[in-house]
Amino acid sequence: MDVDVRLLPREALIKSGSVDHADWNYRPILGWIQRIRFRLAVSLLPTHRVPRLLEVGYGSGIFMPELASRCRELYGIDIHTLQEDVARILKLHGIRARLFSCGAETMPFSKDFFDTIVAVSSLEFVQDIDAAARELARVLQPHGALVMVTPGHSPLLDFGLRVLTGESAQKAYGGSRQAAMPGLSRYFTIERRRSFPISSSSKGIYGAFLLRKIPD
Repeated sequence: MDVDVRLLPREALIKSGSVDHADWNYRPILGWIQRIRFRLAVSLLPTHRVPRLLEVGYGSGIFMPELASRCRELYGIDIHTLQEDVARILKLHGIRARLFSCGAETMPFSKDFFDTIVAVSSLEFVQDIDAAARELARVLQPHGALVMVTPGHSPLLDFGLRVLTGESAQKAYGGSRQAAMPGLSRYFTIERRRSFPISSSSKGIYGAFLLRKIPD
């Protein structure tokens, strides 16, 4: 998967919460695995520059340098309250983004506002995935794209996470990894899917999906 992805440099990252591990992208071995998520997302994004793009769970803004090059207006939502700090850092790197502190279940945008929505390792942390899926469908244009990347789930992968990071997958995710796609399927259909390594979406390290919303 030979795709160049522009990320914020390590020294520009701020930790936005307990599940924000953006610095992992710059660790040996683990960083290579982490960056695969962004390459998967990029491989499913529209090839043209879209008018408005939303990142769900932007965290420290690490992925926004890449996303900014793919839209005319960049937006982000996250439940943390450091949006002004992140926006200031992004601006220092020539990136303008409109950032909001809110969850995916209730967003301050009008119907059909976005052309593309990107969620990389974020929807598995949403408490009410049905409400979030309904809201994502509301703010996405009828022919828009939702690109989601989520970690796989298997005992072997969970063991690898503990070895490389010391983190417990069960503690971090519970059963939310398995719940994300069924929740989205009420409002979206899968147009394309990819995984790394090439495998079923639940057994790969990461699964990536290009989704289109079901017409009202």
